[in-house]
Amino acid sequence: MKTSAAAAVAAPGILRAQNAAGAVRIGWIGVGSRGYYLMDRLYTGSHELTQVTAVCDTYGPHLSRAKDRVQTMGGNSPKTYEDYLDLLQDPSIDAVVISTPEHLHYPMFMAALKAGKNIYVEKPLAHTIEEGEAMVQAAEQSGKVVQVGTQNRSNSLYQQAKEMVAQGMIGDIHYVRAFWYRNSLDDNPAWRYKVPDDATPQNSDWSKFLGPAPKRDWDPHRYFQWRLYWDYSGGIATDLLVHQTDITNFVCGKVVPASCMASGGIYRWTAGDDRDTPDTFSAIYEYGDKFHINYSSYFGNDHYGYGENFMGNEGTIEVLNRQILNFYPEKFGGKPPASVAARKEVHIELPGNDNKAVEAHIKNWLEAIQGKAKVIAPTRVGQEAAISGHLATLSFRNSKKILWDEQARKYHFA
Repeated sequence: MKTSAAAAVAAPGILRAQNAAGAVRIGWIGVGSRGYYLMDRLYTGSHELTQVTAVCDTYGPHLSRAKDRVQTMGGNSPKTYEDYLDLLQDPSIDAVVISTPEHLHYPMFMAALKAGKNIYVEKPLAHTIEEGEAMVQAAEQSGKVVQVGTQNRSNSLYQQAKEMVAQGMIGDIHYVRAFWYRNSLDDNPAWRYKVPDDATPQNSDWSKFLGPAPKRDWDPHRYFQWRLYWDYSGGIATDLLVHQTDITNFVCGKVVPASCMASGGIYRWTAGDDRDTPDTFSAIYEYGDKFHINYSSYFGNDHYGYGENFMGNEGTIEVLNRQILNFYPEKFGGKPPASVAARKEVHIELPGNDNKAVEAHIKNWLEAIQGKAKVIAPTRVGQEAAISGHLATLSFRNSKKILWDEQARKYHFA
């Protein structure tokens, strides 16, 4: 963009007003574990571009902790809110970060757009496909700048993998193996985060946490361990898998699969446990153009860790733990074509690269608000990623193969 005037025309979400330093003024909705981490990444990577002027959470101690973080890292004292609707009424706020449980994304997102805010929303975009579709339409009609938190797209190693695939380094690609394996001791089950000793109905606004979810009596386990319950989460499929189907779409130039079959269950920590979401999960995706993803996740063994194998007929690119990239040309039984034999293996290791990706993802959003960039994960892209996760959850919960109709933008069971 040659002039600031051209930038303003090209970017309808650009700030109508800025403070003296030109910083984007942010209201932060949800400052639990993920929100607290994101705030650290914002200050580390984009301190000069922003000012956090308000924080909001339904749990009092998290709210106090976030205020302290802003004061320490940002040098200012933010307003504090228990109700996000009150925060959104502040006309001085340019943008909001939504880092709450997924069942709250839809009402918060729609209210933020109505209030004229730009948005960074954590993945998955929404708790259902239908909510996500409505969010895409609303965001695109609003002209606001929206970034979905699928930060792998801002990871330099995945960007390099995408370039290598486009250059033909692995030839035609029809198959990707993606996996995310974890493990923990029996006294620390997956997603059973410790309930704070001081948590009470008085300092935890249970009603605001429930939002559109079914009404229940106060339950600190559901409040702090929400990923384990269908009312608030899609489990592995929307919390983990979405990252990997999204980055497969990015690297390989895909959009939404045509079908999914998923299976798994609760295999560990079963004694006296009230979880809904599985700790063991597999999903098979077929796309309409002869493309296949084989996904697996298990919370009982972490030997293979996290990664994707992009398996072309002339080579393999693997990205492991978001910080290692390896390329191996195919051997063809010791008789590779000359063009393949000439390719050299590639091995790159960038410790801490996921933190840098999150910082780059947030900075990309802020620069887009200022009219200096385009977001790498807009709402429609976030919905494409989320659909894959929802299809897997629906297939698993209904024990049926599920089909996606791209033209109708609807699913049905086979």
